[in-house]
Amino acid sequence: MDRLDAMRVFVAVVEAQGFSAASRSLCKPLPTVCRKISELESELGAQLFIRSTRKVAVTDTGTRYYEHVRQILEDIDDAERQASGEYQRATGLLSITAPSMLGQLHILPIVSAFMMLHEEVEVRLLFTKNHLLDLPEDQINLALRIGALSASSMTIIPAGTVRQVVCASPRHLETYGTPATPEEAATHDCITFSRSGSQYPWSFRMPSGKPGEVLVRSRLLLNSAEGAIDSALEDGGLVQLYSYQAAPHVASGDLQIVLQEFEVAPLPVNFVLPHRQRVPQKVKAFMDYALPALRRRLLDVAAKCDGHISS
Repeated sequence: MDRLDAMRVFVAVVEAQGFSAASRSLCKPLPTVCRKISELESELGAQLFIRSTRKVAVTDTGTRYYEHVRQILEDIDDAERQASGEYQRATGLLSITAPSMLGQLHILPIVSAFMMLHEEVEVRLLFTKNHLLDLPEDQINLALRIGALSASSMTIIPAGTVRQVVCASPRHLETYGTPATPEEAATHDCITFSRSGSQYPWSFRMPSGKPGEVLVRSRLLLNSAEGAIDSALEDGGLVQLYSYQAAPHVASGDLQIVLQEFEVAPLPVNFVLPHRQRVPQKVKAFMDYALPALRRRLLDVAAKCDGHISS
């Protein structure tokens, strides 16, 4: 039995909470996964899982074994990175995740320029939903996320802020008037978007000064921000966007920001890294390049939006 391979399979089953899910994540046939776990249990002389037709549960012995095994595997991976020179020079595969539009508009250009400077680094850039993945489990070096983050074992590095702005085309505002309050926005045709396909209320700082929400009249609901922006440009109605999504169109005059005084507090934008004693040189090199570059870009976004406000 390949003990190391069996340990990796065991960890995958625990973290995937099932044999079938582990089989998919490992790209191994389900019978192979089951056989390796049985061989490991036989070798150890201990039961690691309680199997039933409905679910797989880790035994107390399995839980204690998992804690030790995961640390062993992390130590092995760390030793391999040291041997390959990953801590001495920027080399190897760098995995990054970012929200889709922020990634396409601002991270992709930074990544492209970075790769020109570091020819030994390969980049895997994943555009994902704006939620925090299990970075070590998903073999991700760093993530870019919008919004407040709860305390965790991750290292958080601030990169700037973005606003949530409401905007519309000049023609829409000429035709239907400019809303003066969040409640008036609800009387306009509005364009909303969410990847789940569900409609969500818009967030505002209400006239009382307290945060609040308004359920607008959504005549068009899409599952992409790009589609919502296109519709707003075609005079479809009001749309609430992140400032970096609106900035190019506000700067060109194709969209105008309204209700600025009712915007909620800007949202933080952070790089998130797994907390480790030693950071690979490829990550250090990227952060040294990307952090000031992204901060400049977000300041430029703010300037474009601040300079084109419709009262």
